[in-house]
Amino acid sequence: MSELSHIDTQGNARMVDVSQKPDTERVARATGQIRMQPETLAAIRGNALAKGDVLTVARIAGVLAAKHTSDLIPLCHPLPLTDVQVVLTPDDAIPGLHCEATARTVGKTGVEMEAITAVAIALVTVYDMAKAIDRGMSISDIRLLEKAGGRSGHWRPG
Repeated sequence: MSELSHIDTQGNARMVDVSQKPDTERVARATGQIRMQPETLAAIRGNALAKGDVLTVARIAGVLAAKHTSDLIPLCHPLPLTDVQVVLTPDDAIPGLHCEATARTVGKTGVEMEAITAVAIALVTVYDMAKAIDRGMSISDIRLLEKAGGRSGHWRPG
């Protein structure tokens, strides 16, 4: 296992200095899901919740969250994102929603945290919008699916 890049020689947390790294295209994909009662999923599909269009609001919340990741996670670098896509897909088998986010930039550091943050906040937004009818919803399985770019190249879970 390699050294932790966010720890200095005295063991203190620090932001990584990326000023000497070259700019490269970066992309990351993350996923997660929210489980809910079948009736809740039907209400979301039918746009029948008092707070409005859950899927659209959650998607926009995910994009906004990706853009503000460095405000939320102390040691993340602010990045000029070139694209963020958030897709929420209903799934009767869960029952619930799958969420997948893709973040892109051209820069000195990766966009993994932006993709993961987009998924997390999109799913939390679903919870917020539907909690009046289903407080038992469960968010789970948030994880990185893939990243590409930079010195470490392409990565997918093994």
